[in-house]
Amino acid sequence: MTKPHRNTVFVEDAEILSHEHLAGEQHMLRVKAPQIASHARAGSFAHITVDPQRPLRRPISIMRVNRHSGEVDFLYKVFGEGTTLLAKRAVGEKLSILGPIGTPFTLHMERPRPLLIGGGVGIPPMVFVAAETLAVKGAYQPFVIMGSEVPFPFKAQPSKIMVPGMSAEVIAAMPLLEDWGIPSRLASRQGYAGCHDGFVTDVARHYLEALTPEQRKEVEVFACGPHPMLEAVARLAREYHLPCQVSMEEFMACGVGGCAGCTIEVQTDKGPAMKRVCVDGPVFDARAVFPA
Repeated sequence: MTKPHRNTVFVEDAEILSHEHLAGEQHMLRVKAPQIASHARAGSFAHITVDPQRPLRRPISIMRVNRHSGEVDFLYKVFGEGTTLLAKRAVGEKLSILGPIGTPFTLHMERPRPLLIGGGVGIPPMVFVAAETLAVKGAYQPFVIMGSEVPFPFKAQPSKIMVPGMSAEVIAAMPLLEDWGIPSRLASRQGYAGCHDGFVTDVARHYLEALTPEQRKEVEVFACGPHPMLEAVARLAREYHLPCQVSMEEFMACGVGGCAGCTIEVQTDKGPAMKRVCVDGPVFDARAVFPA
């Protein structure tokens, strides 16, 4: 089992190594931040100063790290003034980055079939979880489902990896995961070629129904995305009696637990409690956030 833990938080002046601008106001940012790269785990995020004239940082999930080279990848979407300014930052410039922050996802060896579900800007943490399954060779058999109502931030390709319960028409996959040998499928209501025409939970249900009862006992669900999607995923996991971890998305000011501006209500053994998404999360047990 990979035990959850909280890391030391570092402040690094990270050099922008690449900044790719994609369809749907999405952007892929790669920076040199060795300390953050060394300590980040799937589910961690960073708090980024988007512009020297804007002291309030913006929280962005970490998608991928290269611990050897010290590189950190972020995929983000423009939502407001802060991310608009970040999108204008150029290769060679420095960004002040605080991270890694937050309680990460936890993989369990007794659940070797992680079902990873990401929607929109919730896709990056699922890529990170998928990467972590590769650390223990042959131990996990993940399946990744991604949903988006804007163009996906990569050029989808037909998958060569068979997945139980998938129709022949639902074949679009993420090339990076395909290269890793990890099956993935895409869902959207925008009519994109090879994608399931519907919700990520539809694809998840088809997959779960195709497994044997013994195989379903090996599944644990991991999810990140918009609140309605997470609520739907939590209901699905509860229906199939599966453990489920969700990464919550909330607006943040300080990002380190001081301002308590990102609190949500969570069910505990002692009753309802207010928890800070930035440091008590962003990853929570779905049953605590979305009780039956």
